[in-house]
Amino acid sequence: MPGPSRPRNSRSENGWLGYIDSMFEVLVFVYENYWRGDACPEPEQLGRKLSAQGFDADEIREALNWLDGLSLATQGVPLSRHADGISATVERPAAAGAALPQSPDSMRIYSIAEQEHIGAECLGFISFLESSGVLAAGMREIVVERAMATPGEPLGLDELKIIVLMVHWSTGVEPDALVLDELCDDTTGRIAH
Repeated sequence: MPGPSRPRNSRSENGWLGYIDSMFEVLVFVYENYWRGDACPEPEQLGRKLSAQGFDADEIREALNWLDGLSLATQGVPLSRHADGISATVERPAAAGAALPQSPDSMRIYSIAEQEHIGAECLGFISFLESSGVLAAGMREIVVERAMATPGEPLGLDELKIIVLMVHWSTGVEPDALVLDELCDDTTGRIAH
């Protein structure tokens, strides 16, 4: 028996706008309905809940596989919680003690496959988040890895924003309010001052 119908690729209650791939619709639903990654039910139960919401079995399977990869990527990410109890900084893993810390003058060079799949607009946005101090190098690498695990080429900016939110969600790190606004708001109608 099919679940309730949902509007496809339209504005949801929390303001997501624009076209997003069906797997991303599932991810947005998960983000909007489960405060943090550790509050999300196990994949089998989550799959049933998503099915009851009217998501297609293929969408669910694709999203659950992507979420599984996200869980593996963020598992054991060393975080240093800030005094506010909400935000955190990604630390260098102890096991990688021989690795050199990233220099402030260093630059991430993207492979041709990453450039083609993620696209110039999204790579620019990642650079913006990183230079703003919002996305640490370790989190950036998780974002890039999860972006490469998505279907379609090139990745849309709305889809990348969902990936960034999901990486924060999975690690339990809540983005700053202004960053959250940038990630969740439709910027197409904004006028630059």
